[in-house]
Amino acid sequence: MPRGSQRASPSALVRAQVALEGFTLTPDGSAAIYAVRRVRRGAYETHLWWRALDGGRPRQLTRGRVRDSAFAVSPDGRWLAFVRSQVAEAGVAQAWVLPLEAGEPWRLTSLPHDVSGIAWSPTGDRLAFVAAGGAPRFIVGTERAGRAPTARRITRLDFRDDASGHIDRRIHLWLLPFRRGAKPRQLTDGDYDVSDFAWFPDGRRIAFAADRGPDANIDPRLQLWAVSTESRRPRISELASLAGDAHGPAFSPDGRHLAFLGTDVADPPDEIPTELWVMALPSGKPRNLTKPLDRSIGDLAWCDLLMAEDAPGPVWIDDRSIAVTVGTNGRNIPYSVDLDGGLEPMVDPTRAIAANGVRTAAGRVAVSAAVDGGAGEVWEVASGVLRQVTREGSAWMRRFPRVVQTEVLVDGPGGQIQAWLGSPVAAGRRALPTVLIVHGGPTGAWGPGGTLDQMALCAAGYRVLRPNVRGSDTFGRAWVRALGGDWGGPDAADAHATIDWVVEHGLADPKRLTVMGYSYGGFMTLWLAATSDRFAAAAPENAVTNQVSAWANSYFGVHYARRARLGDPLTERGARRMWRTSPLRLAASMHTPMLMLQAEDDAVCPAADNEQLFTALKVLGRDVEYILYPEEHHEMKNYGRPDRRTDRLERIVTWFDRHVKPR
Repeated sequence: MPRGSQRASPSALVRAQVALEGFTLTPDGSAAIYAVRRVRRGAYETHLWWRALDGGRPRQLTRGRVRDSAFAVSPDGRWLAFVRSQVAEAGVAQAWVLPLEAGEPWRLTSLPHDVSGIAWSPTGDRLAFVAAGGAPRFIVGTERAGRAPTARRITRLDFRDDASGHIDRRIHLWLLPFRRGAKPRQLTDGDYDVSDFAWFPDGRRIAFAADRGPDANIDPRLQLWAVSTESRRPRISELASLAGDAHGPAFSPDGRHLAFLGTDVADPPDEIPTELWVMALPSGKPRNLTKPLDRSIGDLAWCDLLMAEDAPGPVWIDDRSIAVTVGTNGRNIPYSVDLDGGLEPMVDPTRAIAANGVRTAAGRVAVSAAVDGGAGEVWEVASGVLRQVTREGSAWMRRFPRVVQTEVLVDGPGGQIQAWLGSPVAAGRRALPTVLIVHGGPTGAWGPGGTLDQMALCAAGYRVLRPNVRGSDTFGRAWVRALGGDWGGPDAADAHATIDWVVEHGLADPKRLTVMGYSYGGFMTLWLAATSDRFAAAAPENAVTNQVSAWANSYFGVHYARRARLGDPLTERGARRMWRTSPLRLAASMHTPMLMLQAEDDAVCPAADNEQLFTALKVLGRDVEYILYPEEHHEMKNYGRPDRRTDRLERIVTWFDRHVKPR
């Protein structure tokens, strides 16, 4: 098929998309192992692949109707441990292992609840992983398969999340000897969840992040802990503590230092960046190595075609230097940070790169990155140059028309605004119908990589404008602080400034403007539609509609609203403040045709919140549709079932076409 010859319809794009869902390096640094997700027979399959860093043909390691993830290579390079779930069955994800030279994989665990992350001990004779464990937290009555319990007795706010719904059991750390038939042993226990973890170099303890406070959804504070692996009654001790969060532990090869990510501000507001810290072992004080950057470490400038890694934390290059990604100016740049405070970008920081998931081995450094508008691939970083290792992540894009992506800088009321402008390849400088897409967060940021939405819209004849308005991350504390809790103020002014720019430069037809976004971007979509008549149609998705009800209905609404300076409804003054920034308050001013998209099981921006606005708009007689997607969660646009992602994208394009293109 000639390059770019296939029609970029939503259904064709969703079916064709290939995504890299993580990677690692072999211990000798000779090869990358990576997960490739494809759509097969209406569902996702994810298989593991091997490719030498210096070139050559790739080798597929796993096959079948499975989703393989969370993989790790044994220290001797002979074995690959991973987590597998079956596509066609509603089974439990279990740990498996595969001999890398030859042979079939075999299952390591048979637990009643899903296994997730996995890591080898330094000697390769044991594995650590996380899985649910312990007695159910809230269940009243007998818990049986296929039958709901009598009741749930809830005593804490951290009883739910977006991915799993009710958190009936906590996620804990387990230890498994590496031999057939071995039984795993639960290492941690208690009313808290274990997240990212790492073995101490001597193999006698494991470091992990957890919030062991009284209620993680009121005053969250991740800290680093250590648990012994030798005792039958494991002892837990505090390893590292900051005033804010501490997570992502990584030990230097010589075992003398611990690196991690965190913030040293209690209950940090949005503008406080995540920074890189290091401490000498066994009991040194944490030192902030990246404070001079005024940028967040590990946070991703969003690119829908670059799947997020499980833990984009620090990794050691050698005993004295650490590799991280730094969010800077709408990009994610790999940096080298040394223990003496040296900070150096490993590639040209002005290049269009959204990098994530740094890995190192034997002195070699690699990242997963979307480069120059492409999709995510594995790249080796050497001598300031990115060298592409994998091809599967973006090869599928060559079948569709190319999107021309341009970085633009717009003078705004609060300073220069960076934006990414996507255009059809043959658009030239014609005034086209234009879609403004606002990112989520609000402390997200648009990166230079491509998105499926942009590909479909540009193929349908639209320009796509993605601005990083005030409140966006990767531009420093002052840019985030400028928004504060004034949603719909500085951010809306910046969005209008970028639209004005494309109109004034003759690139956008002012009578054919539309707007969309999800989460906070959905809030902005509604706000702009309520406070302006310049948009012909709008498509908010999983939007923030009523700040007052979202404070309690969103699973993390209490501390989110506090850190975003939105207020709380516990006083009349606080409730008025939240109501002031609620699009529901402005429903009578909304005349823009509205396509409201909602994941039915979203616990971040719940359906109940958006149903209030839909009800108001129907009572007012407005042109509005409300589309509910069963079983789906907040990130449905990237991870939802393929047919639902197709339906979503088709509806957006059709809705905009109906309102901006002549019949």
